[in-house]
Amino acid sequence: MAVDTIFARASGAGKAGVAVYRLSGPEAFSIFRKLVGKPIVNREAAYVAVRDPADGSVIDQGLAILFEGPRSFTGEDTLELSLHGSRAVEEALYDALSRAGARPAEAGEFTLRALKNDKLDLAQVEALADLIDSETSLQRKQALGQLEGRLSEAAERWRKDILAVMAPLEADIDFPDEGDVPAAVAARAGPAIAALKTSLTTFLNQSVSARKIREGVSIAIIGPPNAGKSSLVNALAGSEVAIVSDIAGTTRDIVETRLDLGVVATIADTAGLRGMASDVIEEEGVKRAKKRAEEADVRVLVLDAAAVVSRETLLSGGVENVPRETLDLLQPRDIIVWNKSDKLNAVASPENEHSPYTELSVSAKTGAGMAELVQALTQKAVEGAHHDGPALTRARHAAAVEEAIAALTRAEANIAAAPELAAEDARLAARSLGKITGAVGVEDVLGEIFSRFCIGK
Repeated sequence: MAVDTIFARASGAGKAGVAVYRLSGPEAFSIFRKLVGKPIVNREAAYVAVRDPADGSVIDQGLAILFEGPRSFTGEDTLELSLHGSRAVEEALYDALSRAGARPAEAGEFTLRALKNDKLDLAQVEALADLIDSETSLQRKQALGQLEGRLSEAAERWRKDILAVMAPLEADIDFPDEGDVPAAVAARAGPAIAALKTSLTTFLNQSVSARKIREGVSIAIIGPPNAGKSSLVNALAGSEVAIVSDIAGTTRDIVETRLDLGVVATIADTAGLRGMASDVIEEEGVKRAKKRAEEADVRVLVLDAAAVVSRETLLSGGVENVPRETLDLLQPRDIIVWNKSDKLNAVASPENEHSPYTELSVSAKTGAGMAELVQALTQKAVEGAHHDGPALTRARHAAAVEEAIAALTRAEANIAAAPELAAEDARLAARSLGKITGAVGVEDVLGEIFSRFCIGK
């Protein structure tokens, strides 16, 4: 099947001082010669004038680099042009490239060709997408590690270990009556299977925190009406993301903002929690607030320090404006914020060392204590998130390892009585691990993965 030559802007869209345009495919170099009219040295930048082949008029002047396949990103002959990033230049260039025989690339098509030409495996393709989307330093470092092949190497190593375990099982099946292959040969594979299963299970459990780096953490801001939750969220965000009012029940729905706390954190301002809602809309808001609090990784209970008699009374059973069911949403090591400290410092020793919670006295209005709150949130967001080795950063990866563990469990159970079944289960385990890198059976996920790429990648 003939392969088209494709083109797209590889740098960000919009007006820019410099924009990078990529051309890849079997006709890339011949099309380049039509537009430039002179040869240049492979992998060396050259200053060129790009002309319209129709009339020889100059479209723009800039740098050109040729990457002869297979030593290119896609594995094909590839050209990169650095020209001025104006709409007029782009339209003229695209028109010239189309008339010369190339077509516009589809989303992720350059990377798809890199996958098909064995320049990247599927785990590395996903890592590239994660690198492009990275918002924090930890996300960037994690994506770069995956792009370098850390997960791919680990998955391939385990796959080969499983295939090695199959050797004595296959021998017992193929030569059951040979004297030099006793029936006990299958039993020798048992310890190896058990060790592999333990290793994979440990890796699966350790990767939970690594996925937090990529996916981020959720933080729910909860508390009674008029405690200053929205003011606190605005102070954290550094902008007016939530409406602030003295009217109780102003916040009806969940308002979200994202912060870089080492990992990406989604901060959710929720409806005020009180015993009796004023109407059905507020009642629904309270219901959503409780649900978000239950699902969050961290909960921050915001209280008006002047409205609570004492912390001991509150924590021992709740008070009128802070129902017991609100306190029951908290989990050990969540945060209680005694807000409005600028009005009244009525709360004694909020940093009580015997409290199961992190307690802080702040003023969202003046900013007092906000630095300490950000520090506490950052600490809780990144707890356990540091993971320098390979990791299962996507649900697809974890599902593949879970399938492999289940297959090895079946193999372990069948090894003595039915070695032929154990061998088949071991083969299935190896196949499951091959899904991580795309070695087997991943055609059904390609569309979903590449639909998230931008056109120029």
